[in-house]
Amino acid sequence: MPSTHLSLHFHLVFSTKNRLPTIIKDWRSDLHAYLGGIVRGINGVPLAIGGIEDHVHLLVGLRATHRLDYVLRDIKADSSSWVHEVVGRQKFEWQAGYLGVTVSPSQIERVKNYVLNQEEHHRRQTFREEYLELLKLSAIEYNERYVW
Repeated sequence: MPSTHLSLHFHLVFSTKNRLPTIIKDWRSDLHAYLGGIVRGINGVPLAIGGIEDHVHLLVGLRATHRLDYVLRDIKADSSSWVHEVVGRQKFEWQAGYLGVTVSPSQIERVKNYVLNQEEHHRRQTFREEYLELLKLSAIEYNERYVW
């Protein structure tokens, strides 16, 4: 076969340092747009970005040459700098860890809707409940002592 064809879509979730509610609604949509710009800047495709005051969800398409840990490192570092410089919040930080799961092409629209409707979703479920549910649904082994 003379060419390569890939479908590499990821649902990424990460929180603010200590899950503090520091992503204020006044600039949250600007942050989401900036996160999308970072993804585009590394030749990825931002399909959906959402979140609330203490965490974000990204649905992204990446290339085979991307290293997920580098992608997350760059997204967090660049967006944290943006919050410091543009928004003026000097105490803003992201938590060190993250959740990254692959998304089947047949589930992209479902995950996209989920990511874009985080405010509605979190009227019924806490971030902790959501995160543990995502781990279970993704069959990721974890020790709850080290998750939260």
